[in-house]
This record gives sequence, structure tokens and C-alpha cells, in this order.
Amino acid sequence: MRILLAAVDLMTVKGVAATTLDDVRAASSTSKSQLYHHYPDKDALVQDVVEYQAEQVLSGQGEQLRRLNSIRGLERWRDAIIQRNALRNGAHGCRLGSLASELADQNERARSALAGHFETWRDLIADGLRRMRDSGKLRPDADPERLAIGLMGALQGGYLLAQTEHDVTPMRIALDMAIDHIRGYQP
Repeated sequence: MRILLAAVDLMTVKGVAATTLDDVRAASSTSKSQLYHHYPDKDALVQDVVEYQAEQVLSGQGEQLRRLNSIRGLERWRDAIIQRNALRNGAHGCRLGSLASELADQNERARSALAGHFETWRDLIADGLRRMRDSGKLRPDADPERLAIGLMGALQGGYLLAQTEHDVTPMRIALDMAIDHIRGYQP
């Protein structure tokens, strides 16, 4: 786990491409033989970094999203994300989005895994929106899948803008606009 956590930290700050196995070895205070015993190559380590980051994001938001059943619940979810991102002044962006940006065109295995994790994330949101529609809190013409895609787009764009500006204000605006759009489907 020490090796993986060192890799997560390095790849979050430096990026995947700029992080070498020697960097990870030094940061984790492990020998080459220890490193290669657990990770025969960088690709194996990258795959575990993707899985670790996905687990962190989805477990952190999953519980809240599984209970999502109101606009106020969306606002609480938004507030929690913004608060976590504000702790870093928007630096480093989304754990999964940053990996996807760097790996999607370079590593098919990582791209596929990340796509699956984004689908899980999107489905958690869509399920909450579906609960809202089914309970009458959204009109019958609300499309939970489309709304979830729009909300995820606002979230990822918000992460990127917050990262470039080191300020969460653009993220809040993007999420507020997406939630306002969803609010427009209230009866």
C-alpha cells in the first residue's frame, strides 16, 4: 500500500507521464526488488492508481448520491464537492478527470477503466434523479440520464476551471447552472 499511496501522490501532483518508477521507489522508501515484486511495470501501477482514485471518489460521493432524492440533496452534494475542492484551492482538478485527460488517448486499458468509473458515477446521479422523477419531485418528461450527463459535464468543466484559476467560484457557478436546469423540471 505504501508504494501505491506514493504513486497516487506523485501522479496527482506531477502527472502520470512525469512520474517514474524511480520516483515512486524513492517516495515510498522501497527497494527496486520490492517495487517490481508488486508492480512489474508502470502500467500495472497506473492501473492500481486508477482503481484507487475511483474508489476514493465513488465511495466519497456514493453514499450521498445513493440517498439523493431532492433538489436540496443535489445542493448538499454540490456543497460537499466544492468544500473538498476549496481545501486545495481547486488545485489538481478531479482525481478521475485528471487521469482521464492524461491517459485516455495513451492507455486503452486505463481509458476503458476510467470510462466504466465515470459511468458508475453518472449512474449514481441518474438513479437519484430517477427517484426524484418517480416520486413526483421532477416532471415525467425529465430524462435522468441526459440530466446526469449534463451535471457531470458541468462538474468536470467546473473542476477544470477551478484548477486553472485556483478558485472554486467557476465550479460553483457551473454546478449551480446545471442544478438550476434540473430545477426547471420541477412540477
